[in-house]
Amino acid sequence: MPDWSYHPLFKPLVSRLPGSIGREFIHHGMSFIASIPGGSRFIEFLGHMAPSTHLKRDFLGIPVVSPIGLSGKVDPQLTGTRAFSHLGFGFIEMGPVTIEPQLEVHAFFLNEQIFFPESFESIGLEKTIEKLQLIQPYDIPLFIRIGKTESLKELFLLIEALIPYSDGLIIEDELNKEQLEELKVFQGNTKILLSLPATKIKVRKAYIEQIFHERLIDGIVIEESFLKQGEKRYSSKDQSSDIILALEELSNIPTIVSGAISEPKDALLFLKHGADLLMLSSGYVITGPGLPKRINEAILDQERAQVVHSGWQWYWLFGLFIFVGGLLALGFSMTSVILSYDEAFLQLTREQLMALNPKIINFMAHDRMTLAGTMISGGILYMQLARNGVRYGIHWARKAINIAAIIGFFGILFFIGYGYFDWLHGLFWAILLPVFYIGWKKTKNAHEVSTSSNRTNHLAWKKGAWGQLAFVILGFAFILGGIVISTIGVTNVFVSTDILYICMTPEQLNTMTEKLIPVIAHDRAGFGGALISVGLLVLTLSLWGFHQGQRWVWYTFLIGGIPAFSAGLLTHFFIGYTTFIHLLPAYIAFVLYIVGLVLSKDFFFETRKI
Repeated sequence: MPDWSYHPLFKPLVSRLPGSIGREFIHHGMSFIASIPGGSRFIEFLGHMAPSTHLKRDFLGIPVVSPIGLSGKVDPQLTGTRAFSHLGFGFIEMGPVTIEPQLEVHAFFLNEQIFFPESFESIGLEKTIEKLQLIQPYDIPLFIRIGKTESLKELFLLIEALIPYSDGLIIEDELNKEQLEELKVFQGNTKILLSLPATKIKVRKAYIEQIFHERLIDGIVIEESFLKQGEKRYSSKDQSSDIILALEELSNIPTIVSGAISEPKDALLFLKHGADLLMLSSGYVITGPGLPKRINEAILDQERAQVVHSGWQWYWLFGLFIFVGGLLALGFSMTSVILSYDEAFLQLTREQLMALNPKIINFMAHDRMTLAGTMISGGILYMQLARNGVRYGIHWARKAINIAAIIGFFGILFFIGYGYFDWLHGLFWAILLPVFYIGWKKTKNAHEVSTSSNRTNHLAWKKGAWGQLAFVILGFAFILGGIVISTIGVTNVFVSTDILYICMTPEQLNTMTEKLIPVIAHDRAGFGGALISVGLLVLTLSLWGFHQGQRWVWYTFLIGGIPAFSAGLLTHFFIGYTTFIHLLPAYIAFVLYIVGLVLSKDFFFETRKI
């Protein structure tokens, strides 16, 4: 659930649902998708949230793929656990776990704030173990929080039951030295972290340092502070000074900060002052599921510079060939429309077709011109992805090119079976294939993840989420439109408005020559296949390419859209095929295109690290 779907669509809905219903609806849905075959790949496709390998850390001997984790406060009933490992987190906290369930009072969302009960929710030890057994083995490290207990015996019972499933245990009870010594004997090699509010760190510094140096604990979890409102409590707005002071007091002790992070800048600040790991809580819900990805990209932005990779030129050349091919096709569609080999196959000249029905040539021109415009747009997108993405080893840019190109190559299969194989298309395919293959082979080392200068939840970022949604819908619409057009080409060839424009039925066209419909079908299927390919480019660019300050992405959308929309819309007016219902999908697509450009411009053009 990336930000482009969370903020415009889901958050307004779930924030109005009572109690924890909205939370459980979201988490159940995410876990269901993650549990079905291919579900985890689908989640990754939508958000491309996997952390860069450069973010790997070692914490107490535990390898984490990112310093960003998720607090157990967000998912106390463990309904979203299956999905969280695919959302950019390096580790997950579960709990607090208590012997008996504590589900009488739930947290709820109100006025951009999460209100928690006095005692955090817990599904109880038995249910927790059942859930843990279902998700084993888990993809990323698990820290399990032990809830406050009535006695040391209960604490040991919880620890004994949970040790087999955890990489580390977080203890909330304020144990004395003797109790910790007994616990140390009991725990074995399991890492133990003591949880304390940031406001208590200063007064307990000497004790914490003593038990750490005596190896009774392995680290500290610095907790966010809460303000009380009746029987509820909520995280106070600005806690950075308290947490920074706590981090400075414990600079030599491995530390996790839990909560008080709602923007990438908060995470960077705590990491700068010595935090080893961070756990998101209320800020994750309020800011959105894209927060861990944004933080990961901000960390990379601070730590790594762009490095030019080789091989991208072949992908750029691949796009250039498609661009030039589209220009040639556009030239033919605006002049003769049909070529000599078309006439040879039809056994009719252009003049003869014009004499029989001039609208046939216009109709064929409309299909070929829209194909040309789509090819030109596709070529621009390929070249831009190669020049600004693959050149710097960006994994998602290479992946976008590969997906669209491979599907585009399969589009040649649409031409087989109509009784008409366009040799020029076949030659074009044969030229493109080796160029693409060389590019694919030479860029296998492109494993970099994009960085981002975004640091805060500013207005341009919020508007950008809506703009991104518009482009995502546009990409899906192009793919769906391409599938529909290709299907029509494979089956009926014409829709009802086509027949009304041509003023001839398919049977009447066949009386002229039985070879005419296969040629028209070939044009239609070719356009459908090209539209699917370009739709995939638009979709992947909109899903994976939205990063603050990346102006080239906005210009790619702007310039790349002009040829396709110009050819797709102006051609119809030029030939007089202006039936509203026929052009309605193109009108809707154009509105999405304009809305996406307008709402995302400020985000892409904001280069300051804000």
